[in-house]
Parts: sequence; C-alpha cells; structure tokens
Amino acid sequence: MPDKFAFIDAELQARQILGRRRFLQTTEADQGAMLRIGDRPMLNFCSNDYLGLSRHPLLIERARQFTARFGAGSTSSRLICGNHSFFEPVEERLAALKGTEAALIFNSGFQANTTVLAALADRESLILSDRLNHNSLIQGARLARCRIDIFDHNDMDHLRKRLAVRQREEFSRILIVTESIFSMDGDQCPLDELVAIARASGAILVVDEAHATGVSGPQGMGLTCGKGVDVVIGTFSKACGAFGAYVAGTRKMRDYLLNCCAGIIYSTALPPGVLGAVSAALELIPGMQAERKTLHAHAGDLRTALDRLGWDCGRSTTHIVPVMAGRENEAVSLSAHLAENNIFAGAIRPPTVEENKSRIRLAVTAVHRGEDIEKVIDAFARWSR
Repeated sequence: MPDKFAFIDAELQARQILGRRRFLQTTEADQGAMLRIGDRPMLNFCSNDYLGLSRHPLLIERARQFTARFGAGSTSSRLICGNHSFFEPVEERLAALKGTEAALIFNSGFQANTTVLAALADRESLILSDRLNHNSLIQGARLARCRIDIFDHNDMDHLRKRLAVRQREEFSRILIVTESIFSMDGDQCPLDELVAIARASGAILVVDEAHATGVSGPQGMGLTCGKGVDVVIGTFSKACGAFGAYVAGTRKMRDYLLNCCAGIIYSTALPPGVLGAVSAALELIPGMQAERKTLHAHAGDLRTALDRLGWDCGRSTTHIVPVMAGRENEAVSLSAHLAENNIFAGAIRPPTVEENKSRIRLAVTAVHRGEDIEKVIDAFARWSR
C-alpha cells in the first residue's frame, strides 16, 4: 500500500533542496533591544515590537489585573457568552483614536485579513490587490472565490487602467486592497490618491495598518486617521506590544461584520489578559511622541549610512529598512555574518518576497540606542561583497 503521507516527505525534501525548509529557533527576550539564543546575547533587529511595549510594566500589570478579575479565557464567541464588559470600552477608545465611528476586535491580523475580505466580497465581486500585499490579504482574497486582479506595487496609473477595463464588466462590488506601510519593503502607499480613486470609482477601499498602528500618523494611530478609508485593519501584536487585531470603520460596517464575518462568529474571543494589555497600550501610545521621533530618526540614520556604503534599501521611508541582497545565498550569508557580530537579523527569501529580491529586513525600534545603529552599520561596512 502506498504511503499516504509520502507527499509530506516530498514537500519537505523539495524545500530542503532549495534551502527553504523552515525550522523553529527558541529565543528569550532580554533587556532593551537584546534577546538570547541559548546563552548567547544578540542585538535584535527582527522584532516588530516597535515601541518596546511588550515589556512595559503597565501592559504587564493590566494583563495580570484583567486575568485575575475575569479569568484566563473568554470561554466563548462574543456572540454567545464571550462579550465581556472590557471589550466595548477598548473598541470605543480605539475608534476615537482612529477617527472612525466604530471598531471591532479580532483575534489576529491574519484572521482579520482572511475573514474580513471573504465577508466583504462574494463570487461576483472584483478584488484589486497591490502586488506586494501580505500573504494574509492574498489568502483572504482567495477565500472570497471572486475575480482577483493584481496592480503593480503602488502604481496608481496601473490601478486606474485595471479599474477602467473591469468596470466594463458586471461586478456586484469592487474592493481595492493595500497596506499603508508594506511589511517587507518599508514604503508607504499613496493613500490620498487611493482614497480619491476609490471614491471616484465607487470601490470599497481596504487598508491594512499592521505596521503603521502605533508608529505613524496622528498620535501614532496610523496613516489612515481622518482620511475616510472605508475599512481599516490593524494589529495589536506589533507596536502595541500585545496580541489581536481590529477593524475600524462605520457602525454599519461593524454590524455587518458581526453578522457576516466567520472570523467573529465562529471563534472564541480573545482572553481577558490580552485585552488588558491592549487597553494599556492604547492609553500609552498617544503620548509616546518622543519614542516615535527616536525610532524614525534612527531609521533615517540607518538608511542614510547604508546608502553611503552602497547598499540598496529599496523604497523604504519608515522604520522597516530592507537591505537588498538579491540572491538567496547572499541573503543567508549576510545574515550569518551579522549573527557572527551578535546581530539577529534574518534573511527574508522567497516565497515571502519575489525571486531574486531576497533581503535582510531590519526592524528599527524605539528601544534601539544610537550605538546599536552604529553597530549594525559597522557590520555591513565590514561585509565583503
């Protein structure tokens, strides 16, 4: 009898041959921007904890308080008996900070992106998606089982052309889907232009703010604030230092998702301790302007120095600084060189990025010091290409 799991061996072997087989590596958070791998301290340039809030005393204490008061788990979907008293105050606070009528909390950014797009589109819909959108947005579009068109990255002329062609056809609705700050490239979408295009065409504009929430825009609450974006999706797992996600928009949109989005209907709600940490983060973030200023200054210094050394940082204008290596083996070797210098910065390779666009993704945080930035610059300067 054939081995029914032969496909697993074949897939893993294929990835091994390509050098793309993934493995888990245990890490432990240390002081400041440091982490430990085994007994080895490393300077961490991989973390999305952009403001250092994951270890902030207020988040830790609020998580402890909520757990002690409400329990370790929410026990149910919010539509059954899991809509505890702490959810809606957090959503109201979030909506006020985002400048929207309402907000709705989800369990993760991946869950939100996959299930919200599937809820907004039907089989007769059209989704126009930026070429460099995160995998979760791609999966969400596929789950909708509708027509999907890809427009070139941040190319508004190409988007208009795709719209012009497709508007000759009959679609129940059209969605334009993008990110405000792109996770692997660190550049921003042309948001004002996207809003204008969506309004002129009658399309629903969906923007993922995962890497902008906490670090960019008014009070650090994202680039979409006050822009009139139809559907804003973001996470609490990056600059907010906790876990979970949100959708911000109109009250009508919130009501629709409560009734039609599988990610809300069929999933147990986030644990109380997580909501406690989120509530603390939303209190702190508006007042963290100094931390955001430090973060952006360090990122600017890093890009400038790497550019002078001849490194290509792509289109980055934010705290996410990609250093282009091109070939996969070059990215892997460069990551190993950084590790030898006690800098933890992994190689990003296909399928996460396109072929021949492998890179080192440097994530600058507010807890990095000037000497940390200098150490990274020095390591790149000593790499022999």
